[in-house]
Amino acid sequence: MSHSEESHESVNYEDAGVSTWAGAKAVEGIKDMVRSTYSPQVVGDLGGFGGLFSLAEAKTMDDPLLVSGADGVGTKLEIARLCNKHTTVGIDLVAMCVNDVLATGAKPLYFLDYIAAGKIEPDAIKDIVSGIVEGCKQAHCSLIGGEMAEHPGVMKPSEYDLAGFCTGIVDRKNMLDPEDVVPGDMLIALPSSGLHSNGFSLVRKVCIEGKSLEELNKPLALLEGKSLLEALIVPTKIYVDPLLRLLKRVDGGVRSLAHITGGGITENLNRALNSRVDALIDPSLWSVPPVVSYVCNAAHLSQEEAFKTFNMGLGMVLVVPADKYQEVTACLRSMDEACVLIGEVAPGSGEVKLKERAPEPPKTDHPSEHIHPYITNDLNPGGKWV
Repeated sequence: MSHSEESHESVNYEDAGVSTWAGAKAVEGIKDMVRSTYSPQVVGDLGGFGGLFSLAEAKTMDDPLLVSGADGVGTKLEIARLCNKHTTVGIDLVAMCVNDVLATGAKPLYFLDYIAAGKIEPDAIKDIVSGIVEGCKQAHCSLIGGEMAEHPGVMKPSEYDLAGFCTGIVDRKNMLDPEDVVPGDMLIALPSSGLHSNGFSLVRKVCIEGKSLEELNKPLALLEGKSLLEALIVPTKIYVDPLLRLLKRVDGGVRSLAHITGGGITENLNRALNSRVDALIDPSLWSVPPVVSYVCNAAHLSQEEAFKTFNMGLGMVLVVPADKYQEVTACLRSMDEACVLIGEVAPGSGEVKLKERAPEPPKTDHPSEHIHPYITNDLNPGGKWV
């Protein structure tokens, strides 16, 4: 075709696959929810080029530090798609960010989100944001901004991805510092709600691929009557409220914190140590959630692989001075927060070491026939949450 024969028809943004109308409707549908998270420190309203937040409370601090974190939900979003349930992954998004910020001892202040979708569906966006709002309320932080982007041709219409960004604040003198950890400190864990938001590429490969929706929605005795999808979609626990209250009530009660996320226990707890100590963990001291057991057995994971892939039932690990152990556990119990002693700190080089266990049983092709000694589906196995 010659230049003179080329079409000169007008092509607008909608023709390219981006609906500005749907975007505007989606924003309108979430405004009231977003405003419900606002604290008095929020300045202005939705629609500006940037979210504004007052730092007046920093005036009471000797050396205020801002702490920032960013994270996503990863391929757990595919579980949400299979469940056709998008109201909880927003909680996961907030949790992954605020729990990281919390590990420094900081109080989360505000949150921002980024939603990319193949096609903006206002009702679906409202469901997603409702979870983000719920997460922000649990974390006592304000949702002061965000972005929705439509990616036609890059993502399928039903696909979406999430990213979150959180900023918190802590006075330097109150910052949790791994350099303060010493031999003799105790390791106290708070339970996870399940797999949280890590390891789902492996989960999908060994538990989801090749199975029908009917199979995935079938109640399983190994999962205490839940279907696999029900057990997998449970949102990540947010630890902000009980741990900030603990830090305020028990002076010097926590030396450092580890949020157990991607990399499992062995590759997260080491981040709460210094180069002069090791964390000695006894896996027999706590209960592993049934869904974690199920996945580990389906993948035939060794103990080493399991502990560097999944949280194994632990969401947060506190490094506590031995003389504060009783006070810390009593404070947690007073808030109805379960906790368990999982080990101690010893001289070393910054590593996490697991207590050896008995040899593994022969492997089979069926998860229910392959239960590791360190993994159990009993309600009260080797350890006890108190």
